[in-house]
Amino acid sequence: MDTLIRHETLSQAWPVSAILELFDLPFMDLLLRAQTVHRRHHPANAVQRSSLLSIKTGACPEDCAYCPQSSRYATDLEQTPLMPLPQVLAAARRARDAGAQRFCMGAAWRSPTEKQLDDVIEHVQAVKALGMETCVTLGMLKPGQAERLKAAGLDYYNHNLDTSPEYYGEIIHTRTYDDRLQTLQRVRDAGLKVCCGGIVGLGESREIRAGLIAALASLAPYPESVPINQLVKVPGTPLADAPDLDPLEFVRTIAVTRIVMPETVVRLSAGRESMHDSTQALCFMAGANSIFYGEQLLTTPNPQTAADASLFQRLGLTPMPASTEASPN
Repeated sequence: MDTLIRHETLSQAWPVSAILELFDLPFMDLLLRAQTVHRRHHPANAVQRSSLLSIKTGACPEDCAYCPQSSRYATDLEQTPLMPLPQVLAAARRARDAGAQRFCMGAAWRSPTEKQLDDVIEHVQAVKALGMETCVTLGMLKPGQAERLKAAGLDYYNHNLDTSPEYYGEIIHTRTYDDRLQTLQRVRDAGLKVCCGGIVGLGESREIRAGLIAALASLAPYPESVPINQLVKVPGTPLADAPDLDPLEFVRTIAVTRIVMPETVVRLSAGRESMHDSTQALCFMAGANSIFYGEQLLTTPNPQTAADASLFQRLGLTPMPASTEASPN
């Protein structure tokens, strides 16, 4: 335990072995420790709410095994071109009026062209004018593109690692781990905040989950926002029949992420639609303090806003003011 405390206190790099020690703690001990760390760095019972919109859907050339937007898989997904600005603004206003504090826009590209980036920049500037924080996920960025997004007023760029370096080749073949790290470095160098997490339930082992957390924690600094996604199994994708992840293992993953990256905002992300309220409550106890708010996550369902409002009320959770979000050391 002393080794684990030393890592947490000094913000040293976390080896996979130390992270596995956390995973192996008795469940109640792990949650107590995670909640203690959480309250040391974040306001208690406060959850940041973001809304996510797919502004360009499908026809992606990548082969991510979990993704229905890949052009390589036969799914029921309807492909759509880049959404017109008035439609995006209408969705952003609805999200703001429903209580979302950040508006995230995703486009299914391998990497945006300069013309595509021009259009996204127009979207970012218009959403910023509504008084919302902005985030986009557009795939890999070329030199200079992150700087253009920063100049437009973008707050966050999302680019997930998805899984550990060792398991990555089992899930994706069209983009390397180093490609992802290079984009993240460009985002950081441009002065943008980083949103970067991964997916669990891909058929990976606990050691692989620990490797993902270690990879995220090794980023210098670690991301300001870490979304933890539970796989949403979509017919037609290679992972449609992946084994279900034990809900308590998912909660453990949230708790370990909180302890290893104490100042990050941990987002309970995809997969909430299939989670029991009690599982979500345990995730908040474990240190999750952000959710995607709204009925749709890119192409997969999300809990209704009324259901989330009811859950927040039952748990005594309140919206997190944007100004209270901590930045990693």
